[in-house]
This record gives sequence, structure tokens and C-alpha cells, in this order.
Amino acid sequence: MTMPVGFVAHGAPTLALDHVKGAPLRAWAQAMPTPQAIVVVSAHWETSPLSTGAVETKPLIYDFSGFPPPLYQVQYPAPGAPALSQKVRVCIEQEFGHAAESPQRGFDHGVWVPLLHMYPQANIPVLQVSLPRRASAQEVFRLGYALASLREEGVLLLGSGVITHNLARLDFSDPPVTPVWAQDFDAWCAERLQTWDIEALVNFRQQTPNALIAHPTDEHFSPLLFALGAASVVPSLVAFPVVGFEFGSLSRRCVQFD
Repeated sequence: MTMPVGFVAHGAPTLALDHVKGAPLRAWAQAMPTPQAIVVVSAHWETSPLSTGAVETKPLIYDFSGFPPPLYQVQYPAPGAPALSQKVRVCIEQEFGHAAESPQRGFDHGVWVPLLHMYPQANIPVLQVSLPRRASAQEVFRLGYALASLREEGVLLLGSGVITHNLARLDFSDPPVTPVWAQDFDAWCAERLQTWDIEALVNFRQQTPNALIAHPTDEHFSPLLFALGAASVVPSLVAFPVVGFEFGSLSRRCVQFD
């Protein structure tokens, strides 16, 4: 079974407590084949060299502050994936020369928030892999490409970020207003994904004037490039199982590469 590749918009941490906003993520996961395991690259873990996370269940990382107390009580005790971790490190070493291990590191909210809705039973082994720190967009793309063969083993490769991510521009009014720059950048990405314009996406900062406002820093866009790299071995159909915005400018667009 060849698994699809996914990019999930993990949104604000409070998404974990919102079953209405989580419903499209549940529907998306239910429409896909059930994975044997999941490898997640999150915007919230960057290392040099690349590293694999815990291979047994560890406490979650609540890497945020000032949120409602119930959020700090959320649990997601997914089993670890030690054999998969070894395979991932081999793939990384073949491409980048070295891979590290962080066996005590639990999942950050870029992992557990979306998975809580997608696979609520927490019964599928999950392995987190770091983003390469201070890496170029091309290197992040190469990371996905390096792990692409795991799809043939039923592994879901999942990038977790946000297609538009500028916390200084969020709108907490009711209803919020989505600014033109966010709509344009989100639509630009969707068009480039559907046409498999890899060069434009990898070089997004030079390709669209909205790049800087949409992403003051790269880490929330990089997981999309990871997913794109994993899917690019055999380019296929691109679908958007979740779309829209929250807090005005925060894109909810998720991507599935079949």
C-alpha cells in the first residue's frame, strides 16, 4: 500500500479543544487509507543535525503559554516506532551524512494538535523528525525526498505547519477579516501545488511579493516543502481536504498528495 503524503495546518493550539474545527481533519483522515505508522515534521522542532524524536511514549510538550488550563491536560499517548526510527535515520544519513537521536523528546503541539483530531484513538505509531535548522528550502525539500520510499511501507509522511503564518497580523474580532495578502498568498500556493511548480514553491521568497508578510520566518512554510519533496518522486493528484482561514489571516489549507 502506497500512502498519500500530507501537509496539515496545525493552527493555534486551541484547535485541540475545538471539535467543530477538528471535524474536517477527522473526515480527511477517515477518507485516507489507515497508515501503519506516521512520520511528522513539525514547524516547532528545528535541529542541526537532523534528529529523530522519542521511540516510546513520552509526555507531550506544551510549547506555548497563556492558554486555557484544559489545553495543558490534553494527552496523546501514541505508541513509538523504534524500527521505523532506524529506517528514517538510514535514509537521512544517506542524503545528509548524519542523523542524531533525541529519545527523550515528546511531541510538540505541531504534532499532537492535528493528530488528536485525525487519529483520536492514538493507536498508530508516530515518529517525529526535526526540521533542519538554518537550512535552505532546497534542503527541506530533499528531506522529504529522502524519506519518500517509506510510503511504500504504509507510512504517512506528514508536514505540519501553516501556509500563512504571521502572528502579528492575527484578527481576534468577531467576525475576523481575512486580508488580501493572506488570500493571495494562499491562492498562489494552491495554484503552484496543483501545477506542480516545484521551482516556484522552493523559491517562494523570490516568486511572490506577499512572501515576507505571509512568513516573516520560514519554519511554518518548510513542512509544506517537506511534503512536496516526499510526493515529488512520482508527482500525482493534489487535493485540498481542508481550506479557509481562522483569526483572519491564518490559513487552514491542508494538502493531500496521492
